[in-house]
Amino acid sequence: MKSPGQEMYEFAERLWPIPRSITGSGIRETLALIKEHLPSLEIIEVPSGTQVFDWIVPQEWRIEEARIIGPDGETVLDFRENNLHVVGYSTAVDEIMDLSDLQEHLYSDPEMPEAVPYITSYYQERWGFCMSHRQRESLQEGEYHVIIRSELFDGHLTYGELIIPGKRVEEILLSTYICHPSLANNELSGPVVQTYLSKWLGTLSEREYTYRIVFIPETIGSITYLSRNLEEMKERVRAGFNVTCVGDDRAHSFLPSRRGDTLADRIAVHVLGHMHPDYVAYSYLNRGSDERQYCSPGVDLPVCSVMRSKYCEYPEYHTSLDNLDLISPAGLLGGYEVLRKCIECLEHNVYPSVTTPCEPQLGKRGLYPTLSTKDSAFRVSVMKDLLAWSDGEHSLLEIAEIIHKPMWELFDLVDTLVEHDVLAIR
Repeated sequence: MKSPGQEMYEFAERLWPIPRSITGSGIRETLALIKEHLPSLEIIEVPSGTQVFDWIVPQEWRIEEARIIGPDGETVLDFRENNLHVVGYSTAVDEIMDLSDLQEHLYSDPEMPEAVPYITSYYQERWGFCMSHRQRESLQEGEYHVIIRSELFDGHLTYGELIIPGKRVEEILLSTYICHPSLANNELSGPVVQTYLSKWLGTLSEREYTYRIVFIPETIGSITYLSRNLEEMKERVRAGFNVTCVGDDRAHSFLPSRRGDTLADRIAVHVLGHMHPDYVAYSYLNRGSDERQYCSPGVDLPVCSVMRSKYCEYPEYHTSLDNLDLISPAGLLGGYEVLRKCIECLEHNVYPSVTTPCEPQLGKRGLYPTLSTKDSAFRVSVMKDLLAWSDGEHSLLEIAEIIHKPMWELFDLVDTLVEHDVLAIR
């Protein structure tokens, strides 16, 4: 039987070759594969030209071919071999030019000479190709035939939305982006892990919160989504996570909301502090993904990011080296487990209160051990600490922080004390 990590990795392999961008067939194909796992996913299209706050939904981009043919008639570069080879949203071209003119349309990174950089030009019409700096330096003088068969046209921006109902109308937001081409940690780890978190949520017999789960193109997608749902989200969303860069085997990391003290922030810091105390903490000044939109003034949703290697901070970022070798089943599973634990803590974050003045008599309820051992003494100590702060004013998260225990170690204890009428919860 495959592990969840292996299943997620194999799903990433299926998504890998799709040439995604902020619009177009790559987005639709990606969402169709996600929908195989999440049949209730609704796929929504917003027409080009739609005003979304200060932005306008762009034209849709379609690309069929992009290649460079060298002076000897051999193909130097082909989009079909690596979909990073063309600048995203490149306009059409079919010209013969000498190398000096071609160089004005080539992009490479001298600091990473073996890597193909990922470059886009969404809002300024241009065309270009990306290649390794090593290959660029090897180009011979002569005439090159450059071909890009692409089209910009009035179409749609496409995103996916899944609402999983709970007992409350209050919501937890999970958001990830599906607009990058073949990049593994920066792109595929987010939608893959979020898909499997959604599948797990769907198996629960009951949920306290309702879950709003979105798969969007980064930036313009979150702006578009917020323009259609902001008022409802401001009323309902109690915590949220931007799910990105959760697939490699390096350290875990955290980027807070703009406010920095939301329930999502506090849950994330608590979980990471106990599961991965060596995690890297960033400032909101280091923002760069959709938290920019979710936490912007006038929106101010309680959204943070729990990641592995943060975008912009690992050397392979936005290059061809961010490939399937960079992520792993263990890395994906680690990202999944941290976010799942955050959700479990949100689900169990009750306000307990003792049902009797002074310490309750635990022995008559069978809650006090008749044989004293090191383990039993520890359990009684934790139980008494829990009861000492169960005044109806402290949440379980706050109590766990006060008594220096992982919140999830208190779940069964709370259930037991409620069952024996020692605690009441709200």
